Amino acid sequence: MIGRDLHNRLSYQRGASPASTTDTTAIVSQTIDMADLLGLEWVILTGSLADADATFTVLMEEGDVSDMSDAAAVADVDMLPTPNSVSSTAPEAAASFTFAADDSVKTIGYVGIKRYVRLTITPAANSGAALIAVAAVGLPRRRANVNGS
Repeated sequence: MIGRDLHNRLSYQRGASPASTTDTTAIVSQTIDMADLLGLEWVILTGSLADADATFTVLMEEGDVSDMSDAAAVADVDMLPTPNSVSSTAPEAAASFTFAADDSVKTIGYVGIKRYVRLTITPAANSGAALIAVAAVGLPRRRANVNGS
């Protein structure tokens, strides 16, 4: 059913490969090129978060240079918070999490106008294994050709 088809309407890219971090080294995603996208949703997937006092802070950056040498924090107005979050003015805070977020999904959207975007997750007080992966799901400007021709 074409009306329910998300498979051929969305773009999927690796944000950050699944990894186990055991310290406070930041997890920095791939830089996503927004040239052919109308919007982008970052999907943060957690597994076991072993440290009992760790926190994980999310930061989204944007820029016009592919190496992100001009990176700047994205303004709240250019982000969409995790659905059902209590804060619409601090989307990054809503996507951030603590050790208690085992096996969860957090999302944060980008609707800004810059060419390139990346996401960073910075652990604090983490000395146990924290399993985290990030996917980038985009809405292409043009619908993918379903028939491949």
